[in-house]
Amino acid sequence: MSSSVRLSSRTKVLHLIIALTMICLMTVGYYMEEFEVFALYPIHKSFGTLLLFVASFRVYWRFKQGWPTPLGNVSVIQHAVAKGVHWVLLISTLLFPLSGLAMSIGGGNGLSVFGLEIVAQSIDAITGDKIPVNEMVAGVGRRVHATLLWVVGITLILHIVGAFKHHVIDKDETIKRMFSFKNS
Repeated sequence: MSSSVRLSSRTKVLHLIIALTMICLMTVGYYMEEFEVFALYPIHKSFGTLLLFVASFRVYWRFKQGWPTPLGNVSVIQHAVAKGVHWVLLISTLLFPLSGLAMSIGGGNGLSVFGLEIVAQSIDAITGDKIPVNEMVAGVGRRVHATLLWVVGITLILHIVGAFKHHVIDKDETIKRMFSFKNS
């Protein structure tokens, strides 16, 4: 593969870390919400907060490196769909954790990362009940977070189907480019 279409090791590692973390957090988040498994929330929030920092660096890196050149022949429509899918995934890696933080902090739940308190819970001194810091922010955060679960889920499916289409039908080196770490 020529150097003009290679991806850096950093790009590949960031892609893998973000993809695996997002899929795990989405799965755990759905499970927590569906089955009211509140014990998983602290770990979910901790990894989500870390994801925000890694994703921020990945977004910076993507803009610094530019978008990969498509391999093989793709139609204008396919290229536009692929670009849209990549934009949705890239933006969602920031919006997912940000909406989670808005939901948690706005709802008065604060934020702890692996036990380290970053933002204290908002507690009523008399009753001991949690007090929302900003109900509107918490509500918007919750709606965005819930909506992103489905938007990103569908977009991930399109992304994976597109990758396999490149591999099986087009028989180009798109998947090899992303997952080959030899000489990268």
